[in-house]
Amino acid sequence: MKRKSNKTSRGMTLTFRQNLIGYSFILPNLIGFLIFIFIPVIFSLILSFSRWDGFNPMEFAGLQNFIDIFHDEVFVGAIWKTAYFSFFTVILSMAASLGLALLLNQKIKARGFFRCALFFPYVASIVAVSVVFNAMLQPDYGPVNEFLKFIGVSNPPGWLASTTWVIPGLIIVNVWRNMGYFMIIYLAGLQNIDQSLYEAAEIDGAKGWALFSRITWPLLSPSTFFVVMMLVINSFKVFDLVYLMTQGGPGNASTMLSQYIYNKAFISWDYGKASAAAMILFIIVGLLTAFQFQAEKKLVNY
Repeated sequence: MKRKSNKTSRGMTLTFRQNLIGYSFILPNLIGFLIFIFIPVIFSLILSFSRWDGFNPMEFAGLQNFIDIFHDEVFVGAIWKTAYFSFFTVILSMAASLGLALLLNQKIKARGFFRCALFFPYVASIVAVSVVFNAMLQPDYGPVNEFLKFIGVSNPPGWLASTTWVIPGLIIVNVWRNMGYFMIIYLAGLQNIDQSLYEAAEIDGAKGWALFSRITWPLLSPSTFFVVMMLVINSFKVFDLVYLMTQGGPGNASTMLSQYIYNKAFISWDYGKASAAAMILFIIVGLLTAFQFQAEKKLVNY
């Protein structure tokens, strides 16, 4: 009995050591998560129910911050602008990346070069991308409008200087920048599809659209789920592109939720309303993500 007890003790010690080694690997990441994510999120939640300008003592405000921002036309407009920007960004990015993946999955010459070239904008500096497109989309002398005039468009869009065209201009830039990354995701999905499925379908007479709709698209559903989820999250919290290209202008025509939060926090010094807006953004993104997970589960079960 004594021997058995010693073995058990040694076994527990070995298990403890193994667990300790495992925890030591995840500890740095856990500390980083607590310091840079968890604690700031909790503090932001507290601030959303408070009044604070960063200098004077914090005061409890209850739900007043939420009431105030929903009576703010700029905030309500920012929600609709963000939804508009996100919807078309998701649709166009998904279509462009899938189309490019289908094209570059074929046996064409220099496809490795084209894959790298299309992926490059994603890793390029967002500052460089913004500067280049600001020049290209200049309404008076930009290359894009000069080309449109050359092909017969007498009154080309004002792009970033127009309240009507500023968000479409930002969508175009965002799609161009991101489509190479999501093309790689779709390429990985396409290369995991068993080619014998296509061969069997072709023997049965399936061609073109039938092959895509019955084999390719259904088997790409995990890739599509990831692409849509990342696009929705990234487009709802977009900040750097808008800030560098328009700073929310002209006027408030391109002020998204992230820009609104930044303006309230670091220009108006109203951390309470900024945190309340951040909580609203968090809830919107969380609900959309939960909806996507539920839709993916139903699709898999179906």
